[in-house]
Amino acid sequence: MKDDPPGPACAPSQDRTGDTPHAPADRSVSVIVPHYNDLANLDRCLAALQAQTMDPSRIEIVVADNVSPQGEAAVAAVVAGRARLVTVAERGAGPNRNGGVAASRGEILAFIDSDCVAEPDWLAEGVRALADYDFVGGKVSVLVDDPQRMSPAEAYEAVFAFDFKDYITRKGFTGSGNLFVSRRVFDAVGGFRPAVSEDVDWSHRATALGFRLGYAPAAEVGHPARRSWDELLGKWRRVNREMFLLAHDRPRGRSKWLARTWAMPLSALAHTPRVLTSPALPNARARLAALKTLYRLRMWRFVDGNRLLLGGGR
Repeated sequence: MKDDPPGPACAPSQDRTGDTPHAPADRSVSVIVPHYNDLANLDRCLAALQAQTMDPSRIEIVVADNVSPQGEAAVAAVVAGRARLVTVAERGAGPNRNGGVAASRGEILAFIDSDCVAEPDWLAEGVRALADYDFVGGKVSVLVDDPQRMSPAEAYEAVFAFDFKDYITRKGFTGSGNLFVSRRVFDAVGGFRPAVSEDVDWSHRATALGFRLGYAPAAEVGHPARRSWDELLGKWRRVNREMFLLAHDRPRGRSKWLARTWAMPLSALAHTPRVLTSPALPNARARLAALKTLYRLRMWRFVDGNRLLLGGGR
């Protein structure tokens, strides 16, 4: 996920549109699954959604495919009747999620990425948390193939990736790969914007309207770790550009971006104790691999951050 300046603190929901917050025990839920070119993980995601403990009569699953190169028939074969399949032509994660919402009918929207695996109580726990908050992010755990033999990228992500508790309680946003919100609130905020870091932007627009964000640790999904440097770099190349474009739109955004970019090398030093003490790493080999990747990645972000600033985001 993305780094971002601290945002508003979380607090129980106070209604701003005339509804009284209540436990949505019997409201219909639309699960929005954006997908592009990842059929094996989509199959695993849908299998986990089929195993939810919530009453299936309340659940609608919508797979929004962003014109995957395998073609609609191949995607439909994987979906295999487990969800409604819609094709969204406009490229990008934000527009793809918006297309899934437009095709859905539920009173509550639950967003999950197609490479995530939901725990059986994911839906029930996320919906339950909406009794106290206007929108909610859940827990995301990092999945690795062999915890005893992690690649350097896996070791790094086991420590640093998908810390939704920190995003929500300290930085004021939740990732869109594990997000619950009523349709009423989503419509009031508007859809995800393209090109920018869409989950940070959407969360900040929601809190600016007075909607309250909460953390639901029992609403848990697993997300596979990036396994190689190339996969990790591909993620951060996209994230850095999206975050720069988002910062560019804000007051003093360029100067803040410059300050944060120049702090990158020092941030690796500051985060070294986190690697050395992390319970997610089982041995010294994994800790050394994570440290090497931490320093390598922060230096890359230092260089790339300056490049983006000089090139205007190009």
